[in-house]
Amino acid sequence: MQASELEFFKEILQSRKEQIEKNINGVNSELDELNSLELNDEGDHASANNNSMIESAIVQQQNKELSEIEVALRKIVKGEYGICEMCEDDIGFQRLKVKPHAIYCIDCREIVEKSKK
Repeated sequence: MQASELEFFKEILQSRKEQIEKNINGVNSELDELNSLELNDEGDHASANNNSMIESAIVQQQNKELSEIEVALRKIVKGEYGICEMCEDDIGFQRLKVKPHAIYCIDCREIVEKSKK
């Protein structure tokens, strides 16, 4: 992969990382606010618990993506970015444009997804 392409993906990954960190901090602040509210009836408690569960699931998913992005950024530094972890072929440029933190090429991703079923 050319240096200009690596820089392109590095910028995308860093930007997404910053966005996720901002989102996580915002959700954590909202969860703290929900926990500090004085809820007066069961409906308020149910609504707060539902919101809390949804936001926790969002944070969990975003933490997973954040970890994947950090791995991709380390791979850029090591010169290992864009290489499939299964077959060790190059991950296509178009695939990386869609999912810059991809660890598998299209073919291997399909194999992994089928094996999970």
